Amino acid sequence: MQQAGLQAMHANLHKALDNFNQDTLEMCAQESEFKSILFAVCYFHAVVAERSKFGPQGWNRSYPFNVGDLTISINVLYNYLEANPKVPFDDLRYLFGEIMYGGHITDDWDRRLCRTYLGEYIKPEMMEGELCLAPGFPLPGNMDYNNYHQYIDDTLPAESPYLYGLHPNAEIGFLTQSSEKLFRTVLEMQPRDGGAGEGCGMTREEKVRTVLEEIMERLPEDFNMTELLEKAEERTPYQVVALQECERMNFLTQEIRGSLHELNLGLKGELTMTSEMENLQNAIFLDTVPDNWTKRAYPSMSSLALWFTDLLVRIKELEHWSNDFALPAVVWLAGFFNPQSFLTAIMQVTARRNEWPLDRMCLQCDVTKKHPDDFTSAPREGAYVHGLYMEGARWDTQTGMIVDARLKELTPAMPVMFIRAILVDKQESRNIYQCPVYKTRQRGPTYVWTFNLKTKEPPSNPGSPTSPSPGHWFLTMHSETERLEEEEEEEEQMREK
Repeated sequence: MQQAGLQAMHANLHKALDNFNQDTLEMCAQESEFKSILFAVCYFHAVVAERSKFGPQGWNRSYPFNVGDLTISINVLYNYLEANPKVPFDDLRYLFGEIMYGGHITDDWDRRLCRTYLGEYIKPEMMEGELCLAPGFPLPGNMDYNNYHQYIDDTLPAESPYLYGLHPNAEIGFLTQSSEKLFRTVLEMQPRDGGAGEGCGMTREEKVRTVLEEIMERLPEDFNMTELLEKAEERTPYQVVALQECERMNFLTQEIRGSLHELNLGLKGELTMTSEMENLQNAIFLDTVPDNWTKRAYPSMSSLALWFTDLLVRIKELEHWSNDFALPAVVWLAGFFNPQSFLTAIMQVTARRNEWPLDRMCLQCDVTKKHPDDFTSAPREGAYVHGLYMEGARWDTQTGMIVDARLKELTPAMPVMFIRAILVDKQESRNIYQCPVYKTRQRGPTYVWTFNLKTKEPPSNPGSPTSPSPGHWFLTMHSETERLEEEEEEEEQMREK
């Protein structure tokens, strides 16, 4: 699998250049400028086309970039160079990034990524021989068509995420997800009749019944909403969030309890098995979260076993919070159905206290050097939160900034973060990276917020291995059980070494 993609950039760059010929290179009066920008656009085309294989680390969504985008861009380049004595870099970047290629892009973060690449590949330094398209791959000078192809063969480094402005961890994540998808497909193709597996000692039905009984036994009772509503007399924004979370948790646990009860009766022969019951049975056997539970739950990429363990942790957190409705010392932000509601509540509480208009407020994110156990009480304003992990980079507690990720550390944990509301005109703007926060590694309706984090290096250089491009620096919310599983895997790897 890895060998198949080793020469992706090599092949894509040759393929992009194959759309032109020697006559194309000689058709513009500003020959040197035209050739340099044409080659840079070919490299840009190869990058944006291949980044999709890295999933959300490449693009948040999949886009149909095609050869037409490349050829039309070169035609526009020719027309602009013929009509202008000086190269209009700003105009070219806008046309390529917002219209030709940007016309496909529907995600604002992906649009930022596209603009960043063009800002690094097409700029005045390229005419002075000072531009590297990737580490070890300078922009070639004035050559003929065949020599450009030869230059690619001789100079382009070996295939690696560095060629796309990505950290090597992106390749590890890509190969891991591909392997998991393969094994999942093989498992789903197994016969549905007979035993649960060789050497397992249990039939398919026995395994399903065992998991079913365990879930039913461990699932707590619903929250008593009548008592909680009487207890939460003030209806502060934080109390409203807690009540909403408890209510949504009730909807989920009621669906779990009801569907498992029906399936149990069906397995006993007391009810006719319906298609919904069969789908539930198959999901339990394959250790996946059933669709009818997912519709009422929070986004998650966990297996059923981890998902249910995580569910119990979430219920325990809600029980602790709803006991007296006092804000916890450190809030597990990843444990909410709707984390946006809690972040909005922080702004609402501050707005009421200071009589500020909500539309002139924003959230200030200060990363501490502490862990959740180090706190004994909530702050006087705002909230301490935990449960966030960074992808594409890591947070350095010594410098208090985003720095390059360590090899094989795919999702390093963030320390506790102090979130408070401030006026928009008081937020910092220097050395700040606007970091999107997502509920999971998947995209779509998983976006939560944007946290401004400090960074020393400009997060806009896709050609530098120490300064990845934006679009794959982001925060995700993992469950506590996922974190524990990852720590166990890391410890196991260390023992093996």
